[in-house]
Amino acid sequence: MSSNIQLRGITKRYPPLGSAAERTVLTKLDLDIRAGELLALVGPSGCGKSTLLNLIAGLDLPTQGDVRFDRPFQGINLGVVFQQPRLLDWLSVAENIGIVLAGKNKGKEDVARTVRQLLQRVELPEHAQAYPQFLSGGQRQRVSIARAFAVQPDVLLLDEPFSALDELTARRLRQLLQAMWLSGEGPRPTGVLVTHNMLEAAFLADRIAVMGGSPAEIVRIIDVDVPRPRDPDDPALFEVHRQVMQALQG
Repeated sequence: MSSNIQLRGITKRYPPLGSAAERTVLTKLDLDIRAGELLALVGPSGCGKSTLLNLIAGLDLPTQGDVRFDRPFQGINLGVVFQQPRLLDWLSVAENIGIVLAGKNKGKEDVARTVRQLLQRVELPEHAQAYPQFLSGGQRQRVSIARAFAVQPDVLLLDEPFSALDELTARRLRQLLQAMWLSGEGPRPTGVLVTHNMLEAAFLADRIAVMGGSPAEIVRIIDVDVPRPRDPDDPALFEVHRQVMQALQG
């Protein structure tokens, strides 16, 4: 079941480190992310996008403020896709996906069935027994996406998932991600995407939150009113791109 996410009064400061002074990245930031939507965070490098994602993921704590879900964080199924896939090289592709289902009260046959289905969806059925070091970057990221969906996430966090890939591969994986996000059983997960690619944000997101300033704030939220499934060459997406660039340039 997807969850609303409410950020209230979020301030994040990093203490002095060596010769570097204390740094305030976010201050008194409020943001509502609706259950079942995919919200993209865009903004200049270093403005705090990934910091905000880490706070939502529970990988870091705010200096002040609260991150709220519809139920206790411990009850949230969280799927995460990082820029680098972070696979375990000593496990096969199937084992890398199946490992996140440990402790989920699934038998071996259920786990194997789920893994097979996910590998079909990410177009890697023939690589189940392969090891990550023998896969291309795009193939490793496909495994990472399958692993994130294996837990049937309530919240799906995407931290620049395609920025390390060539554009043709990234384009195909965006389409694949869109299909998986739309075709899942039950409510869609609440998604948060961090990206530097404005067309990627327009293609995947329901809304785009534009960040700017130092400390960062949300300077504008842009609705992406384009029906799904979307075509990456749809002229309407280029109009959204223009609005995002306009907001970034002030």
